[in-house]
Amino acid sequence: MSKENKKCSFCGRDASQAEMLISGVGAHICERCVEQAGLIVAEEKSLKGKANIPSFKLLKPAEIKKHLDQYVIGQDDAKKVLSVAVYNHYKRIGQNSVKKDKADDVEIEKSNIIMVGETGTGKTLLARTIARLLQVPFCIADATVLTEAGYVGEDVESILARLLQVADYDVASAERGIVFIDEVDKIARKSDNPSITRDVSGEGVQQALLKILEGSVVNVPPQGGRKHPEQKMIQVNTQNILFVCGGAFDGIEKKIASRIQANAIGYGVNKSEQIDRDNMLQYIAPQDLKSFGLIPELVGRLPVLTYLNPLDREVLRAILTEPRNSLIKQYVRLFELDNIQLRIEDDVLDFVVDKAIEFKLGARGLRSICEVIMLDAMFEIPSSAKPEKEFRITLEYATKKLSKNKMSRLKVA
Repeated sequence: MSKENKKCSFCGRDASQAEMLISGVGAHICERCVEQAGLIVAEEKSLKGKANIPSFKLLKPAEIKKHLDQYVIGQDDAKKVLSVAVYNHYKRIGQNSVKKDKADDVEIEKSNIIMVGETGTGKTLLARTIARLLQVPFCIADATVLTEAGYVGEDVESILARLLQVADYDVASAERGIVFIDEVDKIARKSDNPSITRDVSGEGVQQALLKILEGSVVNVPPQGGRKHPEQKMIQVNTQNILFVCGGAFDGIEKKIASRIQANAIGYGVNKSEQIDRDNMLQYIAPQDLKSFGLIPELVGRLPVLTYLNPLDREVLRAILTEPRNSLIKQYVRLFELDNIQLRIEDDVLDFVVDKAIEFKLGARGLRSICEVIMLDAMFEIPSSAKPEKEFRITLEYATKKLSKNKMSRLKVA
């Protein structure tokens, strides 16, 4: 067949009218029909993706906690609360996906979680470990950069944009994900009284978070709302997204103590009940979050409240060696990649823990101190002409390396 007689088998355009004509076995297709076919295929895949909601094996609360125990040391109360809340949340999603035959079926509401604990106690690690176990999209958002719409900073919708990125823009998968909002205490309003002036990064952000936490269809700008205002919005339903909020809430212990002291006045009070002054967070209640600066509507949308215990010496010592991906196992693996066997004496581990407590750095401080001790070894050994097969770290070596570093000057009152 000559070029003049070739036609698109779909739209009938001649070869002279088409920019490109792709030939097949007894048929031809022009570039316009190719583009149209691509759009149809993409739309069909999208519809199938929404119909076939991704499924996963939901573990029982005891199984979830057992998995958490392999990665997080201590914090049994927080693990139990998280395990039950996550189990109930995804059980609720399973119930909603089943067609209801009864008109009077009970609708289970979403139970978002808020965790209160000092820095370095494992809030982010707990949320990340659960998401990895369930194999659902998980993202971490920092509340400190959020501002009201129209002000410099990020909009609240950027949280969902990040979740979409993690889910590779699969909306059906993202709508079953977990979002961890860190540093949520930083958006607390500055005083207990509502301000007549704008609180750009405080109460205004809390108000904007309400619609997302409660569950609604949100228009999400996939590339950032302010940089690309002409982009097409993606609609995300937050009804089945589990939100886990975390924050240090520095100073909330005073508000807890004030409430407990006020409740302990008068007759009929149980005097035998001793109060643990070293860990006031275990007595935290929703009214303490309200007095700290979270608006009542936001506290009401975070019904599951749990706390993390401060890390004592025994827990810090266990964190170094016991978890599946413990710090010492990571360093041993790093040296193994250079065919060197790393051996660390027990006295060194005790020394690292003592320094972490002295510097008040929490679990994150353990890595900082270990990096200082092993820096010279990790710098020199890979470049050595004849590296030794074994490298041993003694207490004398660790003390010498830490004393040379400026970190040793850090003293916390």
